Amino acid sequence: MIVVTGASGQIGRALVEQLDRWGAPRRAFVRQHRHGTELGGDYVVGDLDDPDSVRRALVPGARLLMNGSLGPEFVTQQRRLVDFAAEAGVAHVVKVSVRGATPGGLLGLGMHGEVETHLKSSGLAWSILQPVGFMQNLLTEVTFDGDGEGRFHGSYGPGRVGYIDARDVAAVAAALLTRPVGGNETLVLTGSEAPTHDEIAEVLTRTLGRPVRYVDLAVPAMAGRLRSAGVPAAAADDLATLMRLVGDGRWASTTTAVRDLTGRPPRTLADFVAGHADLFR
Repeated sequence: MIVVTGASGQIGRALVEQLDRWGAPRRAFVRQHRHGTELGGDYVVGDLDDPDSVRRALVPGARLLMNGSLGPEFVTQQRRLVDFAAEAGVAHVVKVSVRGATPGGLLGLGMHGEVETHLKSSGLAWSILQPVGFMQNLLTEVTFDGDGEGRFHGSYGPGRVGYIDARDVAAVAAALLTRPVGGNETLVLTGSEAPTHDEIAEVLTRTLGRPVRYVDLAVPAMAGRLRSAGVPAAAADDLATLMRLVGDGRWASTTTAVRDLTGRPPRTLADFVAGHADLFR
């Protein structure tokens, strides 16, 4: 049995669909019945803050995908999930993390880093997936104004980032969760290319047939833009700072992990944009 937390999200939903195509036994852990009925098959409605629901979802010998949205209780919830998995006798945990995760890091880097440390000390067999940014984020970041030009903003400078399609993260997770349990491993997941954000704008322009421009801002200006969009002040400052740090080239290298685990190359940015052209605002 493969238990999928965060099953209604981008990675979780794609993973469930992949496992169903393969006929692999799986159980979706969802917060609402409607998400379970949308996915079909075996599911448990619950919440990571509800120990009884987590225990209902887990069974001895299960394989577990740990995936979830960042929030104030993220570290507590994820560490507790690791403990429940150990208590239930789960055979293997695949955790979705982020590239560069380390305790004490900014935002998700620090949160995931703390959970990774706890998982590694749990006695469970583990695989940690460290993707970079998701191509799917562009769907909400790119906006088209009255002049017809699309724009997206950041403070990355000329730094390159090997953005990945969330479906490729799910494909790697599916491969790991259905093969024999292996040794503990950390896999950095990227696309096959690492463009600058100006180059991303060029791909968007060419594929959508509409002009799109990347607007690079200084960290204070980007933080102010995030605050005006409703991001809490401290988080906005950290996020803008993190963008600038990523822009120094630390996410510029690419890996072959997707091809190695799935037998095919990761989706390209142009393929992603073409496949989602009707969703860009």
